[in-house]
Amino acid sequence: MDVKQLVEIARAKEVVITTAESCTGGLVAAAITDTPGSSAMFDRGFVTYSNAAKAEMLGVEQATLDAYGAVSEEVAAQMARGAIQHSRATLSVSITGIAGPGGSEFKPEGRVCFGVATANNVTTQTVEFGALGREQVRLKAREYALDLLLSATDSV
Repeated sequence: MDVKQLVEIARAKEVVITTAESCTGGLVAAAITDTPGSSAMFDRGFVTYSNAAKAEMLGVEQATLDAYGAVSEEVAAQMARGAIQHSRATLSVSITGIAGPGGSEFKPEGRVCFGVATANNVTTQTVEFGALGREQVRLKAREYALDLLLSATDSV
């Protein structure tokens, strides 16, 4: 993923981006802010690793966490919406997953849920990266999230 292209397109379209990250721990925000010119299109990044942080900073509902768990499209959707509501951004991406090691038969290592939100819309998806090891799952999730942002700049 060419982050420079994302920054240039977002700047040209006056799209302002925010991130809501759990398992990636700020890697997406770091990739964007490592790029010159990003201050014109990046508002802020939320690193909400704990469930309490997801609730306090992004408004993720406890009932959703209880019903679906942190690694779910339902939580990813609320994280993405919350990032828009708690920032000046027009586009957000959220990431919540199991980087490993570990997981369970119901939520295996390498499962990552993503959300993409604008003021009026939110979409979610789950990607099974597999048991690649913690570092590789996090890096793959970062790249996937950046690609989602690039694709979403067409619809903002």
